[in-house]
Amino acid sequence: MAADFIFRINPNIILGPYTITRLGQQVKEWGTRFMVVMDPFLNEAKLSEKIMQSLSDRKIECFIFAELTDGTSTKTIERALALAKEGHVHGIIAIGGAKALHVGKAVAAFYNEVHELYTFVDGALPTTSPIPCICIPTTFRAPLTFTAEIPITDARSNQLKLLRVQPSVCKLVLIDPNLMLTLTENQKATLSMEILSMAIEAYLSQKANFFSDMFVEKGLELFSYALDGSPSLEITTPEEVLLAQAGLMISLAASSSSLGMGTLLSLSVYSRYHKSKSLVSSILLPYAIEDATQFKVSKLEKLAHIIRACPKDITGDEAAKSLVEYARQKMALANLPTRLKDLNITIEQLSLAIEDISNVDLINNLPRSMTTDDLFSFVKLSY
Repeated sequence: MAADFIFRINPNIILGPYTITRLGQQVKEWGTRFMVVMDPFLNEAKLSEKIMQSLSDRKIECFIFAELTDGTSTKTIERALALAKEGHVHGIIAIGGAKALHVGKAVAAFYNEVHELYTFVDGALPTTSPIPCICIPTTFRAPLTFTAEIPITDARSNQLKLLRVQPSVCKLVLIDPNLMLTLTENQKATLSMEILSMAIEAYLSQKANFFSDMFVEKGLELFSYALDGSPSLEITTPEEVLLAQAGLMISLAASSSSLGMGTLLSLSVYSRYHKSKSLVSSILLPYAIEDATQFKVSKLEKLAHIIRACPKDITGDEAAKSLVEYARQKMALANLPTRLKDLNITIEQLSLAIEDISNVDLINNLPRSMTTDDLFSFVKLSY
């Protein structure tokens, strides 16, 4: 018997060009003093001034935390948490890629806790209310923004850990496609492959449901318009808006289904060795699709047709294989690495990353049950 479907609209989502200019107006309901966790690249791209102006124009006090060189390490979170408490802030505004969003969300979740952070890293659940967190992604994907889990790096061991937090931490996700115009072509290509990987993981997961399937299917339709053009002239939406819409839909799908093997491995490799999550995810994608052709052909066939990876009259195994080929062609066009060894990482190092994810709960949501031996065999193929 299928599990009950329960859906709660939280957080609010605003998506559209120039929405960042109304940030001050949006956050007023949660307070007048905020810490802004900001990706340092926003300073370089001269975007931070515009963002801060929107807040100061509305008489909102704020200060920036941009010390993200250690990524989502517990050390970074502890520093940010101490500063937020010293500043007596009413809420957190997190702007940037996954690092900034995860750090901001963690600070908001544990702001009112009296126990030290490692109590929660080791499995305890927060017992106090969070302060509001407003998340503003600057890339096309933010899957864990919509969940009660935050992937972080335990600084004591460099292991991936998932912090469990209150479902109500994130109050608003504001997505402005203009913030994504600063991405390079290479970044866009790896993020696009990561979006495709997340979509397939959510679609094939044992936790997939009618709601997540609907979002994956519509999200990949928009994704294919962005990458390969619309089949009709009626759709004139700019590429960055289509990618932002596709990324949002697929992020929502992943949060109501589950992320899978590629995402877990990429998070673990990032925690251990600071290798790009998007690149690891992209490299693993064709191999993950090939693995799934053994047991999920009909679902892969449907996705292949949605993203126009093959003609409609190609079905079954051939359609599933065309999806593998589609991913490989996109990677070749963008000149992306195709093997994990291209990232200067050894097979011994990867075996540690695999051991780390065997302790993460999400491992139970993969399309098929996998032992650490199965995962190692899979990684060897892509090495």
